[in-house]
Amino acid sequence: MKYTAQDFKSNQEVRWCPGCGDHAVLAALQRALPYVSEERNWSKENFVVVSGIGCSSRLPYYMNTFGFHSIHGRATAISTGIKVANPELTVWQACGDGDALAIGGNHFIHAIRRNIDINIILFNNQIYGLTKGQYSPTSKLGAITKTSPYGTVENPFTPGMLALGARSTFFARGIDVDIKLNQDIFVQAARHDGTSVCEILTNCVIFNDGAHKAITDKEVREDATIVLKDGEKMIFGKDRNKGLVLVGGKLKVVTIGVDGITEDDILVHHADTEEIGLHSMLVNMKGPDFPVALGVIRNVPDKTYDDNVRDQLLDVTAKAKIHCMDDLLHSGSTWTVE
Repeated sequence: MKYTAQDFKSNQEVRWCPGCGDHAVLAALQRALPYVSEERNWSKENFVVVSGIGCSSRLPYYMNTFGFHSIHGRATAISTGIKVANPELTVWQACGDGDALAIGGNHFIHAIRRNIDINIILFNNQIYGLTKGQYSPTSKLGAITKTSPYGTVENPFTPGMLALGARSTFFARGIDVDIKLNQDIFVQAARHDGTSVCEILTNCVIFNDGAHKAITDKEVREDATIVLKDGEKMIFGKDRNKGLVLVGGKLKVVTIGVDGITEDDILVHHADTEEIGLHSMLVNMKGPDFPVALGVIRNVPDKTYDDNVRDQLLDVTAKAKIHCMDDLLHSGSTWTVE
């Protein structure tokens, strides 16, 4: 059966605030899954969406798939259990920056370390929205919130660096206003065999409106961001005349046609490079000196946790001397009572 985005929409009323960035992420996922389904010859019954607690964690209600609304910070643990118990399922996880990186931080990094074949969509609005505006692990230093009225004194996480530090095999970043880019990210995440971390920078219109304004506004977006595509030159800008080069082992923004710089000098993006050095530099880029990197930044193959569990079970089963309950009952020390 060939699906459309409509087939993945549930009959539930979407209860996010008008203007919330989560609406766009939901739309991108619903548009991506028909492509995933067709490529893998999967039915809707192969999909399960898991979430923790938070505004973004309402997403399973709005998907016409199997779903599991779990508890705060534990979505990754539930996703892991589902995938290991039934490897035939494709698991999508919706979680927020507070849900996944604070109380759920250990689950998050260890899922990545184990390379479990799940797809994590990390909604990053740099605030706790559902619980009314406390600062989160990604809130900017100095952010004024309900729990930091004089400004936070904590340095924030960079989710991409956290993922790379845990040996991530797939990391991508998108912005809520670019549904087409996010759709492409989700399709590539589904193709990846292993933990796919998709950070989507979302806007909370109530408690942190304009958090990503410096890169999402249409007037500045092309100069403030760079969409990376595997095998293509790292070129950006409204006039497509800016690019990235390496000078002394560090990234530098240059202008094509100035100081003898040509398009041949611009770096080519290789998402499948095993070394994380350049990927780390790309993840860390911030304005105003650098564009923020979007798209699939890292995508490298590796053995997955669920494959390892399967192979171990097959190996143990092949070597086992016990094949049924009768074998078990007559194994070890036994005796007869007369």
